Amino acid sequence: MNELFASSELKDIIAKVEAEERLSFEDGVRLFRSHDLLAVGYMANLVRRRKNGDAAYFISNRHINYTNICVNRCKLCAFGVDKDSPEAYMLDLDEVENKISDLRQSGLSEIHIVGGLNPDLPFAYFLEMLSRIKRALPAVTLQAFTAVEIDYFAQVTGLGVRQVLQALQQAGLGSLPGGGAEIFSERVRGQICAKKVSGKRWLEIMETAHSLGMRTNATMLYGHVETVEERVAHLLSLRELQDRTGGFLTFAPFAFHPKNTALETQVGMKLTTGFEDLKVLAIARLLLDNFDHIKAFWIQIGLKLAQVSLSFGVDDLDGTVIEEQITHAAGAETGNALTREQLVNLIRTAGFKPRQRDTLYNIVENFDAAMGTI
Repeated sequence: MNELFASSELKDIIAKVEAEERLSFEDGVRLFRSHDLLAVGYMANLVRRRKNGDAAYFISNRHINYTNICVNRCKLCAFGVDKDSPEAYMLDLDEVENKISDLRQSGLSEIHIVGGLNPDLPFAYFLEMLSRIKRALPAVTLQAFTAVEIDYFAQVTGLGVRQVLQALQQAGLGSLPGGGAEIFSERVRGQICAKKVSGKRWLEIMETAHSLGMRTNATMLYGHVETVEERVAHLLSLRELQDRTGGFLTFAPFAFHPKNTALETQVGMKLTTGFEDLKVLAIARLLLDNFDHIKAFWIQIGLKLAQVSLSFGVDDLDGTVIEEQITHAAGAETGNALTREQLVNLIRTAGFKPRQRDTLYNIVENFDAAMGTI
């Protein structure tokens, strides 16, 4: 054991991590309640380096949010609006296609597509959307539609989830993002997203996607009304499913942004701190021992903290993004795009080796030979 942590209150957990033993629910609760961030970071960095060495990944990607009209109107969300809102919008298929018209020679690897549950959009709209984008950018992976959207498609079509996913796959869908997971606790969901699918249903949809050979992401929304125990239960539910399917690519915790949401005025509701953000990322790395990658979404926590997170278990900073709207609707003050050069420099100056990846973590390019910025 590192002598700096020999007297830490977490020394028994440190010993388990060093021995590569799986951590328990009780271990997770203790980690969240501890203020020894350096010890937690030490353990997370140990696991991170075992799995990924000095590599830090990013992707060249673009976001498309096709509509903000949503029947659910969750309290946690600042993006969704009613159909008659002056802020409501819905992209037609030509507008969607126009958003990618200048990307054919860009080296893009992934297009990330999510939106609200809009009753005016038939299932055929989504099939045609995927088909058009895939025809225009055949080498690009389409990571589209959260489990919440998949469930909604099943409701409006009368099809089963498997049938919905198979139809979307035929149209070009390659992967599911991890959104909509929030916190699996039904107590929490009743307060922040009462109309959204249950945590159990979210897991079932992901398991079905995995059974079809589709790789997906996983997320957790933290910093609102959830307890430490509910965070740990959420993470262990993901770990259990990953034990069965191995279908998750990465885990990304999302810090709750309360501005412009129905929860903004709730007592005690405020932005998470950097201390909390690093702790959540590090503990995720420790509890999710069967996940290869932990992602810090720089739009959520900011560029400087994202750099620091690379020493707290994180090995992925997401990507170029381009036009993210959902977090910005809730008051995010970060930009909504980065260049490849900026990401490489962020990673390199933090002491890690940049690796441009595709959706499945195949290496598109590494930058070991170059020095300085590219």
